[in-house]
Amino acid sequence: MKYPHSFLQSLGFTQKESVLYCVLLEHDAMTAATLASLTGINRTTVYDVLLTLVQKGLVSKYAYQGVTVFQALRPERLHNYLEREKEESIHRIDVQQRSLQEYMPAFLSLFASSVGHPKVQFFEGEKGMREAYEDTLTAQGMIYAYTNVATMIEKLPHFFPDYFIRRAKLRIPIKAIFVDNNESRFRAENDREELRQTRFFPKGIVFSPEVKIYNNKMLIASWSETVSVIVESAETITLQRAIFELLWESL
Repeated sequence: MKYPHSFLQSLGFTQKESVLYCVLLEHDAMTAATLASLTGINRTTVYDVLLTLVQKGLVSKYAYQGVTVFQALRPERLHNYLEREKEESIHRIDVQQRSLQEYMPAFLSLFASSVGHPKVQFFEGEKGMREAYEDTLTAQGMIYAYTNVATMIEKLPHFFPDYFIRRAKLRIPIKAIFVDNNESRFRAENDREELRQTRFFPKGIVFSPEVKIYNNKMLIASWSETVSVIVESAETITLQRAIFELLWESL
């Protein structure tokens, strides 16, 4: 039988924990010495690993005829293990968030020390792209955007419908100039619900990247390279807003 080691390791098991747990599931109660012989793992290491499995609530330890033996509990106990891991993870994140609040003034002080110089942040991969777009939800007022809806939806099909809804719930309006295609036309039908004003580039003007202008920032998302850049510069953004409004009025 093929053991599900990769799955167990995805739950946080070490390789040795996974091996010993599966062997115990397959056999009756065993000593550390017997397990060491079966698996080829050092006996002392086997004993230490078995104790961690006991702590996880997946293995029992007891004395039988004067010898310490270990036995796997029913595999349904994995559900209990995951619930405990979930609770501990939530608690750990809560503690980290409180600590972050404590240290945030220091971080902000460091960040403010470079005020007056343009700041550039890079985000790579799909996770990075989502992170960059999350920053646009901090907009205080209107967002201005040049957009190819077809490319956005193709690259992150599950992210953007939810993103549009969340932006609207935050009461952040947007003016968008769309590349004229079927997906853009379809999206524009939801302008009222999504707090958006839309105009279209003339037919024949096609591009992939999206540009979003908000606060004192400009997001440039390159979908072909899966890279986003956020530039923060009050002077630069003032110019970009003026260029956008000039183009908006011409369409």
